[in-house]
Amino acid sequence: MNIKPSAAIRQNYNEIAELCRSTKEPVYLTKNGEGDLVVIDLETFVRREKMLKLREELLAVEEERLAGRRGCTPDELEAYLDGILNEVDYGKDTAI
Repeated sequence: MNIKPSAAIRQNYNEIAELCRSTKEPVYLTKNGEGDLVVIDLETFVRREKMLKLREELLAVEEERLAGRRGCTPDELEAYLDGILNEVDYGKDTAI
């Protein structure tokens, strides 16, 4: 865990930015000895946001499963998609 006083961001911006990029870890800034801000490089931030979004989606799916909602199996999905592709291949006009 990287902890720096808030004055460090003003005095050593490049050093803190490089620390964030090289460690892929956030830098915690303190003010008067108390936690104040967190600084993180953009690449790590984007990766963490994507991971959080994926976790939210997985949690929603799991909640639906626990509530008894049944999805489809991979085989059922494949059969459904094959049916759609066959209709397209043979020129049938069907609503999906």
